[in-house]
Amino acid sequence: MDPTISDHLKIIKENAAELIAESELITKLKNSLKENKPLKLKIGFDPTACDIHLGHTVLLKKLRKLQDLGHQVYFIIGDFTAKIGDPSGKTTTRPVLTDKQIKINALTYTKQAFKILDKKKTTIIYNSIWYKKMDLSKFLELLGSYTIARVLERDDFSKRMSQGKPLTLLEIIYPLIQGYDSYKLEADIEFGGTDQKFNLIVGRHLQENFNQAPQCLVTMPLLVGTDGKNKMSKSLGNYIGITESPDSIFGKVMSISDELMAEYVKLLYDGDREALKVMHPKEAKLTLAESIVSFYHSESLAKKARLGFEKVFSKGGLPEEIPTYRVKDSKIDIAEVLQKSGLIVSKNEVRRLLQQGAISVVDGADSKKHHVLSEQILEMSSPELILKVGKKKFLKVVL
Repeated sequence: MDPTISDHLKIIKENAAELIAESELITKLKNSLKENKPLKLKIGFDPTACDIHLGHTVLLKKLRKLQDLGHQVYFIIGDFTAKIGDPSGKTTTRPVLTDKQIKINALTYTKQAFKILDKKKTTIIYNSIWYKKMDLSKFLELLGSYTIARVLERDDFSKRMSQGKPLTLLEIIYPLIQGYDSYKLEADIEFGGTDQKFNLIVGRHLQENFNQAPQCLVTMPLLVGTDGKNKMSKSLGNYIGITESPDSIFGKVMSISDELMAEYVKLLYDGDREALKVMHPKEAKLTLAESIVSFYHSESLAKKARLGFEKVFSKGGLPEEIPTYRVKDSKIDIAEVLQKSGLIVSKNEVRRLLQQGAISVVDGADSKKHHVLSEQILEMSSPELILKVGKKKFLKVVL
């Protein structure tokens, strides 16, 4: 095999969960090199949220490596499909987004993606460009190219039907609409998470149905979120966004369990992985967190975030920057203050943390010296105090 093709295959297959089909891919690579024509690499995102998180970057960083070998990425923004919502892995119907929400999310997606992708080798396409021009006869032809039985083979669909949960016609045809993107683009390879396999296969089938060379498929493992059990997702609140502050990214990476470290290193670390294996687990995690912050911010900010983290969690010091919340009365409602300040999402969550003894008042500059709170109402004995929530959240309350 041509060594250049071997280099391509090594990058494509690295950490991949599945490749369909390798023989076809080798043929595509041979033709690409012979004709000096870059392959069309497709990746699609429905802008259902405004943040790209570390889970997305598993795919984006692989695509960047292939761009460096000369190939072109076609970044499909699903402004049309976002109105339906990808049902992959979902047990309930997604809420419908407005055009304004989709537009705002799409703009942030592309800006964030270029933190990784080469802008000169990336083509941004909004998939509404061809759906808005599609007439009814063409749409019916698309629907007629696939059977309901085949679509309902999906596990998530069959589970929802057996449980009596709603399944809309829009969700049933979603895989066809996403797959049609591959046909219009004439994609050579499509990349996605393992939960996208069915949608990617539909695109491959549609290309064949419309007499087009089928795309190859590369699926990547889903990065588990900070909760340690579910895939990283904004809707679940277990994500690490690439535009978050250095301290936030660093702290969240440090919060992952030791059991997840191997997966995070495998999918996110670009340095010497063998060197991490011989480090103390805490040192290895510090190194991983610092490398991630360096990539999305800068080396100097990563070092500062590390020093700040070690100061708070190893030496008992307080963060240099603590958010402030001002009150008018010395008698404060802890649940109201923490919820309105944005530190905690809901008052019920605050009450649960109080019951667990996870909220305290810091005594002086040492965060390890603190008085655990049990009551929701607190009388301030000084013009300001610092609340500590869990191990890493702080709030300065000023009268």
